[in-house]
Amino acid sequence: MGDHHKQYVGELFTELSDFERKGVDISLDGWPASPMQIVQAHIMRENIIYMRDYIMNEKGDIKGVSFQNVKVERNMNAP
Repeated sequence: MGDHHKQYVGELFTELSDFERKGVDISLDGWPASPMQIVQAHIMRENIIYMRDYIMNEKGDIKGVSFQNVKVERNMNAP
């Protein structure tokens, strides 16, 4: 894992831990998940892309963060 990726997952863990302390629901592919589970998924599945979706309440505050696995088709003929 390169330095840039290590920095990213460290920042992701900090961000999600802050959300968790504020009572924000966090999920991965539709299942409740901890900040560490999200980070582990990013580390273990380097070739998978996760789309982040923020769920807001009526006041516009973040009440949930959902990470969804996005399947990306790669063009094998592309340079």
